[in-house]
Amino acid sequence: MLAYLVIREGTKWTDVFRLTPGRTVTIGRGSTNEIVIKDERCSRNHAEVFLTAGEWTIRDLDSRNGTIVRGEAIHGDHTLIPGDIIRIAHCQLAFVHDLSKAFVDADEEESPNPDGRETVSGAVYIGLSDSHVLDSFEPTHITHRRNQTKFLERKVDLDVASVPKVGQAATKLCRLAFELANQTDVIAVANLALDGVFEGTNVDAGAVLVGPSSDDETTPTHDMLEVVASRTDSETRYHRVSEFLASMVLREGEAVLARNIEGDSALSIRDSKGLFVASSVICAPIRQGKRVFGLMHMYGTTASKTLDADDLEFTLAVADNVALALKNLEAKQKLTENLTQTRSEVRQLRQQLGVESELVGSSPQIIQVQQEIGRAAPSRATVLIRGESGVGKELVARAVHYSSPRKKGPFVCLNCAALSESLLESELFGHERGAFTGATERKIGKFEAAHQGTLMLDEIGEMSPAIQSKFLRVLEGHPFERVGGSQQIKVDVRVIAATNRDLEKAVADGTFRRDLYFRLHVVDINIPPLRRRPGDTLELASHFLERFSEETGRKFHGFTPHAMEVLQRYRWPGNIRELKNVIERAVLLAQGDFIDTVDLTLSNLSTASESGEITLPGRSQYEPVSLADIERRHIETTLRSTEWNKSKTSEILGIERSTLDRKIKRYELKRPS
Repeated sequence: MLAYLVIREGTKWTDVFRLTPGRTVTIGRGSTNEIVIKDERCSRNHAEVFLTAGEWTIRDLDSRNGTIVRGEAIHGDHTLIPGDIIRIAHCQLAFVHDLSKAFVDADEEESPNPDGRETVSGAVYIGLSDSHVLDSFEPTHITHRRNQTKFLERKVDLDVASVPKVGQAATKLCRLAFELANQTDVIAVANLALDGVFEGTNVDAGAVLVGPSSDDETTPTHDMLEVVASRTDSETRYHRVSEFLASMVLREGEAVLARNIEGDSALSIRDSKGLFVASSVICAPIRQGKRVFGLMHMYGTTASKTLDADDLEFTLAVADNVALALKNLEAKQKLTENLTQTRSEVRQLRQQLGVESELVGSSPQIIQVQQEIGRAAPSRATVLIRGESGVGKELVARAVHYSSPRKKGPFVCLNCAALSESLLESELFGHERGAFTGATERKIGKFEAAHQGTLMLDEIGEMSPAIQSKFLRVLEGHPFERVGGSQQIKVDVRVIAATNRDLEKAVADGTFRRDLYFRLHVVDINIPPLRRRPGDTLELASHFLERFSEETGRKFHGFTPHAMEVLQRYRWPGNIRELKNVIERAVLLAQGDFIDTVDLTLSNLSTASESGEITLPGRSQYEPVSLADIERRHIETTLRSTEWNKSKTSEILGIERSTLDRKIKRYELKRPS
């Protein structure tokens, strides 16, 4: 079965495509199609033609603008009959079986056909010379424009004779407004505005004058206006606007056009020789709301450059666009300044926070802590920090956070010992409005606040068993609910716990959950007290001295030798926190250029209850000694207390009399005379 598609583009038949049974012919804008139609209204894969059940069928492939057959849009499959006209975008395809009948001389006699098509001598006639029937069916179409509109181009191809003056002015203003919005400084805006007025009006001289920047509603005077940019196309230079005209526009806020101004002394513009240089003048306000803060002063120098009402309207429109551009530019500059200031503040805060997060010291103990921080930081594992009160557990937690991939996220701290059970639950998980008395609004908990960051829980050993259970579920990745709420909340938070309690003993006593202990005890960092790293004492003292000296503005040359000896001997029951406070007080109260012992206020508190360390008899502070030395001193002290009664001494020590004799001989102990 022979069939053809005769292709017509515009008023010409351009091609003939033979349809072959068993072969599907695709039509579309894409280059892979059998029939390519280069029109934006044609879809990439628009339609296809194929033979089915002995009949040729066309199928629309969900095209944007549709496929028209016999003047009607088709949907899905449509059977073709000889003489059908297929219309896709601007292209027409005639479907015929007999190619010789597709082209009929237009001069032959025509007779009407009942189905609406024209016939000649019984043959189907495709209206080649008379296409008004086809053109009467105009389908809906969509046109796409990827590039910039032509009205924003510098050279717009307009037929001046066919486009009215208002349309030309609108096109120029459209382009000018777009370009003004892209300028980065006041001078560029002024120069561009002058170019636009010179292009759109008959002026040949002018300037943009702007008053001082002010946040109030004050209108500048004539003397306060500064010429930002000026231009002249004549031989004479630009002459400033008269005080009378400027004051009128600044006061009234309305644009003024004055013509034939040669005889008016208040409006005329003269050169240095007293000659008139302008025949007509325009002065338009640059305004924001009711406040006028600048002027556009334009004039023509010859009779051929006489300005009219259209020039006034155009100049006023440009002035309004200049005002908007300057307003946006000022807002952008303020935003940039605020952003720069904010970035500077953030940078300073980060630097301060970095200083706060630095661990000062060079002892082997603190170096080991730094190494443990470096190993723990990159992972997401829970960290348990142990140490006495005041050793800097929060600083270690900050160091872990700011050394981890979460350093850009929030770092949130919460002291579990400072709150009751109900308040601690609300602080951790948040609460809904009305959850309890005083809950007047929804509150976000610390877990939500620390999303994608780190949550440090200090004094974790003080957490009640009920909170421990809920806390454990969140640590294991389960969602939680706010107090009084039902919404499931899931967060991504790394937890760092800190304590000065013996958690193993708390687990044995039943006050701390065993499963929570094992969940927290993933990475364990122990911070030694300051008395166990005496080499860091002077280094920390110097660090705090420099810091507080900068804050107070006082200058110190350091510590006296006696003060350094006292600082090293003292056992620091309050650890680094106590050392910091001692140095801060010394900086405030010291009289000389050096910190001396009289400036140091030290306590008499003992640390035995905190650390369990043994203080040797006759000693006021702990010092590292061997077990043999401790035994010798203890035996000697016990003998003195019993006045060298060896039987009583051996009974107190829990050893045999013979064992005591051997130890007395070994340690060369002698009874005092």
